Amino acid sequence: MTRSVTRPEPFTVAIPDAEVDALRERLRHTRWPGDAGNPTGSYGVELPWLQELVRYWAEDYDWRAQEKQINDLPNYKVEIDGTPIHFVHARGKGSNPVPIILSHGWPWTFWDWRKVIGPLTDPAAYGGDPADSFDVVVPSMPGFGFSTPLTDTGFGARKIAEYWHTLMHDVLGYERYAVGGGDWGSTTSGEVAHGFPEHVIGAWLTLPNIPGVRLWEITADDFGPDEKWMVEQAALARPTIQSHSTVHRNEPQTLAYALTDSPVGLAAWILGRRRDWGDWKDDGDFFALFDRDFLCTTASIYWFTGSIGSSMRIYHEHYTNGAPPPPRHDRRPAIEVPTAFAVFPKELLLLPRKVAADAVNLQRWTVMPKGGHYPPAEQPDLVVAELREFFRTLR
Repeated sequence: MTRSVTRPEPFTVAIPDAEVDALRERLRHTRWPGDAGNPTGSYGVELPWLQELVRYWAEDYDWRAQEKQINDLPNYKVEIDGTPIHFVHARGKGSNPVPIILSHGWPWTFWDWRKVIGPLTDPAAYGGDPADSFDVVVPSMPGFGFSTPLTDTGFGARKIAEYWHTLMHDVLGYERYAVGGGDWGSTTSGEVAHGFPEHVIGAWLTLPNIPGVRLWEITADDFGPDEKWMVEQAALARPTIQSHSTVHRNEPQTLAYALTDSPVGLAAWILGRRRDWGDWKDDGDFFALFDRDFLCTTASIYWFTGSIGSSMRIYHEHYTNGAPPPPRHDRRPAIEVPTAFAVFPKELLLLPRKVAADAVNLQRWTVMPKGGHYPPAEQPDLVVAELREFFRTLR
């Protein structure tokens, strides 16, 4: 299918002063609810924790400093079938860079990948081998952040995968390229590899949403003796993913009115998920894993772009009639290109290795020493090392 595309144009983030000031005023005049009997968060995000983070956002946080860091990257925008797509396109400095598109999830933004872009594009500057360089493309998912406004529907992971192939092949001119991602970005990367194997060098995945694999049918007996920790982790994670997943699938628009109108409500919904899903509790310091500036930048991107509502729709769009789309073909494995799984110990969904090996052309399976649901933001050094190692043999 040929899609209409525009010429990619350089893009600069420039939020007007009036909007920055208006956000601060909204934060300063928040109408706070009561929070009786909730010292451990059993009812949800605790009031004192959120109040202090919001105080920092309103009084100490410097959006302009973060905006400058974003603009230091080579940002572009293009329209694909009329849908605006923002992306970073950082070219590698080695002799034969591998083009790779790295995709984010919810409630991530493209900024989650910020710490891996330099080491992947210019390994020598970070103590690596220049032969391991990549051309790095990091798009904002349709309806997320600067890939707005979203005026069309149907943007589940499969449709986004089609757009990503158009971006890499038709817009940027890469005949073959690599894919990688986490959360919805992992699902989307798998869909790209599943749908366009003749163009994909290899796929690096973290969340195991694979075409044709019915995760809800996997039982504890499917996990090997050395994988029982996965069953325990999945049980711990399940309560933290039920509430958002249910409402996002069924009525994201209803929730969008509240979160688009209240920056504090927005912060509670998305930054509470950072705290629930990051691997920080053994160290005991959440803000050492995700510093306040990064958290406020994440919330600010959603706020300034008004994209929280459209970002949540991916759940509704992907699970038509309660199920993901069926595989495009019946060949086995469903993902035929060389595939790597990085298994982070505090990930939300985990898959037995034998199931993965049956569903994909599994060439690498690494159980990581630490990390949760946001690998490039939590453990960028581990992510860089894995990407270099896996794709080294596929160049």
